[in-house]
Formats: sequence, C-alpha cells, structure tokens
Amino acid sequence: MRYFLELAYNGKNYFGWQVQPNQISVQEAIETRLSKILGQKISIVGAGRTDTGVHAKKMYAHFDFDGELKKDLVRHLNSFLPKDIAIYKIHEMDPEAHARFDATSRSYNYFISPQKNPFTFEGAWVFNRELDLDKMNDAAQLLIKKGDFGSFAKLHTDVKTNICDVREAFWRVNEEGQFVFQITADRFLRNMVRAIVGTLVEVGIGKITKEDLVQIIEDQNRGSAGASAPAQGLYLVDVQYPKELFRNEFK
Repeated sequence: MRYFLELAYNGKNYFGWQVQPNQISVQEAIETRLSKILGQKISIVGAGRTDTGVHAKKMYAHFDFDGELKKDLVRHLNSFLPKDIAIYKIHEMDPEAHARFDATSRSYNYFISPQKNPFTFEGAWVFNRELDLDKMNDAAQLLIKKGDFGSFAKLHTDVKTNICDVREAFWRVNEEGQFVFQITADRFLRNMVRAIVGTLVEVGIGKITKEDLVQIIEDQNRGSAGASAPAQGLYLVDVQYPKELFRNEFK
C-alpha cells in the first residue's frame, strides 16, 4: 500500500530535506523512526527538496508498506521524532500516487521583519531599511506567467528545464508588521523563491525598477538577479494534489 505523510518541520537544525552524507536531514530523521516503528526499512519521497534552514508548514511525503498500519501510528511516530518535526496525518493513497510528481501546485511564504524581534528572528529576515510595498507588489505581477525563470535558479543543477507556471505572487503585511511574500507555482527551481525575494527587495528599496525586472527575467541569467534572501525566512506552506488520489485517513 502507498501512504502519504502530511507533516511540518522547523528547518533550522537540518541540512535540508534530502538525505545527504554526514549531515542530518529531515528525510533521514523521519525514515529512521518510521523504519524502527514498522519493523522494516522504509524510504520516503518528499513533495520537494527544501534547502538548509528552510521550513515547511505543510509538506507531504510518500512511503510504501504492505503490513497493517496501527491507528495510533501518528501519535507513536510523533513521540519518537524530534520536537521540530511533526506528523499531522497519514493518508492511504492510490497505489500510483507520487508525492513529488503528482503535486499540482506548491505555495511558499517568505517573512521579512522590519525591525529586530526576539520572538521571530529565527524565522524571518530582519531587514530594517524602508520597503515600498506597492512597488514590490507591482513588480511581483511580472512573475505571474508560464515562462523561463533561469535568472532565479541556482547554477549547475540537474534540472532539464527552467520553465515554471507561476500562478500567484504578492506581498502583504501581517498583524505583526512583517512583510510576507506569497508565491504559488506548479514547480520551483532550486533557490528560486529566495532569489525572487532578494530581487523584489531591491525594487522595494529603489535599487532597481520594475522595468529592470523585466530585463532580468528576459536575461535568463542568475547573475542578473539580486542576491538570495536568507533561508530562515522561507516556508513551504501548501502542496496541492488531485482529490481522487486520497482514500482513507489515519489521524
């Protein structure tokens, strides 16, 4: 049987999602505990591969298991996992469902704090220069399209295409006075959201204009865009799938 884990994690203490040699990852932490509980080696496949220090408020990963899952598996697994990783639900899925390839969209939030805050500094970029929200929102509209986003992609990766379908991109100010950027697309390139945020911040401080952003996008060259925003402000907040893939749910 194939199952989806619905989970969240604080990425501060992890070298990203994906298993890698000699570094602790979120994937490894979950696989180790899940394998021990189920009594056999379990491998999980995530909906994406968040980088070092990046967080997820809603992430999915699939695994296969032919035995019977106990109804209290979520509680049992959470009791073994570190405090910075939480499993919310386990879904029984269509046998062919794939956490990465069947996702129809992914959404990220990026948080910027305009002043030092002892309660949010680990989960936001502290940026104390004045930002023009209207200019950043105006520029962000240029991103809403299906096109080549190579100017915001990390160099020397193994992706076959830089084409992404960006469906929303906007800024807002939350109740804590933080600037929050939200972006949704069918897929994202490695480091793409952080590079976009860094570039839009340059618009917000007047370093570049909306017209400059048009040229940056057309260049399809990472060197044309702004520096990447720090990892700690980035959160994966949603992943969407066709509803027909979901069957039973284990809470």
